[in-house]
Amino acid sequence: MAKIIKVGMADLNVMKESGILTTLGLGSCVGITLYDPLKKIGGLAHIMLPSSKSIRNNSNLAKFSDTAVRLLLDDILKLGASRARLVSKLAGGAQMFAFSNRNDIMKIGERNVIATKEVLRELHIPIVAEDTGGNFGRTIELYTDTGKMLIKTIGQGIKEI
Repeated sequence: MAKIIKVGMADLNVMKESGILTTLGLGSCVGITLYDPLKKIGGLAHIMLPSSKSIRNNSNLAKFSDTAVRLLLDDILKLGASRARLVSKLAGGAQMFAFSNRNDIMKIGERNVIATKEVLRELHIPIVAEDTGGNFGRTIELYTDTGKMLIKTIGQGIKEI
């Protein structure tokens, strides 16, 4: 039986042995995985907001895209992953509610995805697959033995990326 590590909201974790990293309820939040295919080391972050710079209470580094990706990178490298081999997959960033105004501040999901892609680009980590946007929630599972990500959605079925 595979070891399963649950990653909560505004949380992250890494795994060296064969198993599954999973997070539930990605709405506007984004699930970010980092994976070393040779060493089979994986990491998963469940971020809620794009930037720690605009929030006073920003002590939880896993809550924000700009800080969580860097923390996840540090943790996965400590387990022996090679930075040069790392790839990323993203899921989430949905627009869960319809708003009558066109205010971008309410587009948290879209802003989370954009911010995450910017950080990964700065760190030179390629995004090899993503399932983002839409108006539905997702649960994801990263299988550290293969690097595949399973995405489960209500009404949308199950998808593998």
